[in-house]
Amino acid sequence: MKIYNCFYEIVIKSLSFTIPTWVQILRRNYVILTLLLALNFIAATPAMAANLSGDLLKQPATEIPVSLGNSANELKFEPNHLEFEVGKRYQLRLNNPSQLKHYFTAKDFADGIWTQKVEAGKVEIKGAIHELELKPDAEAEWVFVPLKSGTYGLRCTIPGHTEAGMTGEIAIKN
Repeated sequence: MKIYNCFYEIVIKSLSFTIPTWVQILRRNYVILTLLLALNFIAATPAMAANLSGDLLKQPATEIPVSLGNSANELKFEPNHLEFEVGKRYQLRLNNPSQLKHYFTAKDFADGIWTQKVEAGKVEIKGAIHELELKPDAEAEWVFVPLKSGTYGLRCTIPGHTEAGMTGEIAIKN
């Protein structure tokens, strides 16, 4: 390692004698300018992120109603195809008008969004959500922002419900 350090010093010292002074000044100014720009970017990033997130939370959420089943106890999501855009705020209004309990299960979708909150009754839940269970006549609200585009599966994981057609698709576009 000492050999490399000595070699480096010899090269640098020899270059400093052979490089004209104006090139050294130009190189020094370039390095200083680059460092200043980098520091400015680093200092500005948290402020910009705070403004973006603040603006996003002020953005009204697009409300989308989704029924898990229906009053005739049909095993389906209504609608069974949902579309969202990355970076926009949404509010899913989930309800279960049937006599059976149902699940809104979309783990890969849930991994590709930022959940602001899930509210059911008088309870508000924050954090990672992968599945919601809605009992008969239950309602829930899921407020989120999609972060990752893709197409994701939706299903009810109660035995027999997926096989009977209680499936859907969620598409997130850029």
